[in-house]
Amino acid sequence: MPDGIIIIHKPRDWTSMDVCARLRGIYHEKRVGHAGTLDPMATGVLPVFVGQATKAVPFAEDGKKEYRARLRLGTVTP
Repeated sequence: MPDGIIIIHKPRDWTSMDVCARLRGIYHEKRVGHAGTLDPMATGVLPVFVGQATKAVPFAEDGKKEYRARLRLGTVTP
């Protein structure tokens, strides 16, 4: 069974749990978790913990995080 941390660049329109579910299927491992939720519209780095490494999730969640956003004022979308 695999154990470790995988750094994923989460694609737009996927939830953090979508990424975990996909990895559960790929690695045939029930113990898969992430250290921080990214909104479905967001892309970015998502640390995913597999197997025995899931025990380290609480330590990673307490770490410093930084978020960046880009926006355009005056734009109207549906």
